[in-house]
Amino acid sequence: MGGSAPRRAGHLPVETTSFVDRRGEQAAGRELLSRARLVTLTGPGGVGKTRLAARIAARAERTFPDGVRFVHLAGLREPELVPLAVADALGLHDHSAGPPADALVAHVRDRKVLLVLDNCEHLLRACARLAAALLRGTTGVRILATSRHRLGLTEENLLDVRPLPVPDPDGDLSAADGYPALALFADRAAAVVPGFALTAGNRAAVARLCRRLDGLPLAIELAAVRMRVLGVEQLLERLDDRYRLLTSGSPAALPRHRTLRAAVDWSHELCTAREQLVWARLSVPAGGFDLETAEAVCADGDLVHGADVLDAIAGLVDKSVLSREPGPDGVRYRLLDTLRHYGLETLRGTEGEELATRRRHRDWMLRRATACEQAWFGPGQREIVARLRADQDNLRAALDFSLRGAGGAAAASGPDGVFGVGAPGAASVMAAGPGAAARPACRSTASATSADPREGATPIPADALAGLRLAGTLAGPGAAARPASGSTASATSADPREGATPTPADALAGLRLAGTLWFYWHACGAPREGRYWVERALEANPEPTSERARGLWVAGLLAGCPEDLTRGLRRAEEARELARGLGDAAEAAHAEYVIGVIRLFADDLCAALAHFEAGVARGPVPGQHLSLVGLDQVELACALGFLGHADRAVEVCEKTLRLCEEHGEEWVRSYALRMLALAHTVKQDWPRAERYAREALRLKLAVNDLIGLALTMDLTARIATERSAHERAAVLLGGADRAWAAVDQGRWGSEALNSLRRDTESRAGRVLGSTAFTAAYDRGAALTLPELVGHALQEPGLPDVTPPAPDRPQVRLTPREAQVAELVAEGLANQQIADRLVIARRTAEGHVERILNKLGFNTRTQIATWVTAQR
Repeated sequence: MGGSAPRRAGHLPVETTSFVDRRGEQAAGRELLSRARLVTLTGPGGVGKTRLAARIAARAERTFPDGVRFVHLAGLREPELVPLAVADALGLHDHSAGPPADALVAHVRDRKVLLVLDNCEHLLRACARLAAALLRGTTGVRILATSRHRLGLTEENLLDVRPLPVPDPDGDLSAADGYPALALFADRAAAVVPGFALTAGNRAAVARLCRRLDGLPLAIELAAVRMRVLGVEQLLERLDDRYRLLTSGSPAALPRHRTLRAAVDWSHELCTAREQLVWARLSVPAGGFDLETAEAVCADGDLVHGADVLDAIAGLVDKSVLSREPGPDGVRYRLLDTLRHYGLETLRGTEGEELATRRRHRDWMLRRATACEQAWFGPGQREIVARLRADQDNLRAALDFSLRGAGGAAAASGPDGVFGVGAPGAASVMAAGPGAAARPACRSTASATSADPREGATPIPADALAGLRLAGTLAGPGAAARPASGSTASATSADPREGATPTPADALAGLRLAGTLWFYWHACGAPREGRYWVERALEANPEPTSERARGLWVAGLLAGCPEDLTRGLRRAEEARELARGLGDAAEAAHAEYVIGVIRLFADDLCAALAHFEAGVARGPVPGQHLSLVGLDQVELACALGFLGHADRAVEVCEKTLRLCEEHGEEWVRSYALRMLALAHTVKQDWPRAERYAREALRLKLAVNDLIGLALTMDLTARIATERSAHERAAVLLGGADRAWAAVDQGRWGSEALNSLRRDTESRAGRVLGSTAFTAAYDRGAALTLPELVGHALQEPGLPDVTPPAPDRPQVRLTPREAQVAELVAEGLANQQIADRLVIARRTAEGHVERILNKLGFNTRTQIATWVTAQR
């Protein structure tokens, strides 16, 4: 369902089903974006806001030289995580101690970027605050939001996304094929009934069905799946039955809400009892999930066993309740947000069911994180990074449940919930026990088909189902016919954590999970989010435990700015003393590493040298993570290099490399290679220094180690100046500064690091002159990290970042084209160019296309670089 699968953080979703029409809304959305900086697509659940936003953003991508970033908010429940999710999409791995919104504004202040904030309705205030900060603190950022409710800012322009138009079933249907609602039904029906098409014989019935479904895309897609076993007329008849029941149950509900409720209720009833239970339990994982996660969350050893889950998932995929999407380890699954809310409402109708499911989910995420940590010092680091990034929303959900409660901010879209009809009437279907078939909402629809759709499924014993004590069962006969009443009716308007309150044991598990992920927070570019969870976990767990000792040193490790280093040092020292008192030598050794590295970056080089010499001489202690054993050696080499003891530094690094090679490890290896580059820089062996630096960059890019990339880029730029490649050094320095802007612009206040940068800038600037240096520096600052690393590696097939040579034949632009090129260089979008020159937007687009063709370029950034070089 849903038709698109999220890509890695920040990228537009990949469409997995065809996109039907919406040409008018696409054009209106692009037009609004050309003149407004905040556009919100509003409309009911299931109307297709996310697909439309992705389409609009994809079409507008060329007008944003710094890219389009898609931020998935459906899996978030904490308002504090909104700026962190946006930072993640933008590739900002900020270590500063200030408000995250300030860091975001600073990061994009000079950029032309489109942010798509998807599913804002449950985090309206947080989204509105962040949008206001970005709009008022930048000039080139535009925001495209999707929400069931407006954000409420004065800058906001609204685009109402309406259901698809449907022709009059009793009118002239000769041109009915042109109606998108009918086209959508035909497309989805053909996927389950090969050869299905709109014909003169079925157009009226399809039009009547789509009109009954109010043209809602989600409702149409759910109904089309029933074509496996029903004809169009049968579909319409069964839907009318369901619609009449729902209308009698809640006359106050809006018609579109009733329509969507009817469609989802019907899909729910056609599931087997086990599929319904699995649907409900799968509402707990946030975002996507793989089969192992589904088995861990759904299997309780009683009603559902591990072997049952795959069959249930297959059934839910067949019924389009679950969507199937590619993942780093194979297939993943996703519940569309509307269907997830429905499942969660159902889950909350069972006493204790949500709490038990959330604990199974948390425990599984802890087991997965523990396995990843144990395997981290080994050959599978790239796969571990991809797996944890795919599970990021699940990690957040598990941590949030453990540390404060299940869910987060209100999960409902408003006082009427997702559907506007209270709790699902189908809640009692899950486990109503004997006699349930006599109740209207729970009756089987098997009579609609030639065979029972549940045939062949292993039934859940009726007495076990009755034992679940669902609200529908307790309410007595007829309860399911009153969907607005019953104990779950307030589930969407109440605190979503209600009924799933964690205990101190849950809080301790949350601290354990946050601490276990130290390598992910630190190595994979998520330091600020790591600090957020670790600090929350420490606050919830003041007792002296090994878990607290670990949390303390992890908090110290994630300190990343001068103001925070002192506090980080105190945290690490507290961790060391606590671990020693508990007799936990491994956590004490981990804390020792953090103490030493903070001293190193605080420029206390002699103390850092003595500290790491003692640690390396002591050797590893039982339980110490091998990554930190290796990093002890790396930091010893760093201190030796900064103090001029190059030969000893090389000796230590070679020992570290042997340890890494024995285990097939890459992350610590990349730091050892950087230290070898530093040591050979001290020795003035520039060819070796450059070779080691390049190898380090390649490995760091593979695991997205932004800090390591920034450190190594500084060193690579210095080496380039020593090899008289001054223009290349300026390009690399521009890229390094941009990378540091996402970490800490001041390089943690370290004199050793800042002096290296100043020396490179001074020497390259003297040789090139101010104008040429600035032009090369700006070209580097405009590159993406992969492009920048590629430039540093000097590998073929990479973007050309060198300006045209002076003797290159000049490209002749017409006066108007030259004028347009200058405006592109200023960062203006096509509509702004059209407004400035008082021409049609289509004319401006044509000029830009001709400029790109004449210059042989692919992006507006290349035009801007070319214009700068001509001045």
